[in-house]
Amino acid sequence: MTKRAPLVHIVDDDPAIRDALSWLFGTRQVNTELWDSGEAFLDALGPESQGCILLDIRMDGLSGLEVFEQLRERQSSLPVIFLTGHGDLPLAVTALKQGAADFIEKPFNDNDLVDRVLDVLRSYEASQDERATEQALEARLETLSQREREVLALALEGRLNKQIAQDLSITMRTVEVHRARALEKMQSRTLIELARMLDPARLREDRSPSGP
Repeated sequence: MTKRAPLVHIVDDDPAIRDALSWLFGTRQVNTELWDSGEAFLDALGPESQGCILLDIRMDGLSGLEVFEQLRERQSSLPVIFLTGHGDLPLAVTALKQGAADFIEKPFNDNDLVDRVLDVLRSYEASQDERATEQALEARLETLSQREREVLALALEGRLNKQIAQDLSITMRTVEVHRARALEKMQSRTLIELARMLDPARLREDRSPSGP
């Protein structure tokens, strides 16, 4: 999968700050989108939106905290970093407790700001990759019959085909067929490969009637 270029949404009602931050991130090959109000940013936000949000805590119209609250209501996973003045620190700490990624106090060091934003972006992308992997794994699990789940769980626990056949009162040939089909559905070549990403306990959850 091709990685998207880093993207930062700069939400600030001061055009001089927006332009300065856009130039700063551009020197580090980081793309930016500029928003002059929280309302404009929220109107444009969609389910496919990506990147990190650099959000001024004090703005005309919706404040940074009000924008953040609406992001939470929409269950947005985009990381938010607040830009704060000294008097805003208690508000920023409250936002951190509510799930903001960080806050950066003005005046800030340019390189430190960009480094922190890139760190947050890397963590976000890693979490998104992990989530996508987990969703793909769950989708594959849903394709298994209950019997395939039982066979696969015992195999992952180290049981031999003969032992699995005895445990489930089925033939060894049936075990082999279920095992092969289960591995194919899970898109794994070997049990060892599958064991690296799947806890056998997850296969113990009954999801469909047991088959032959």
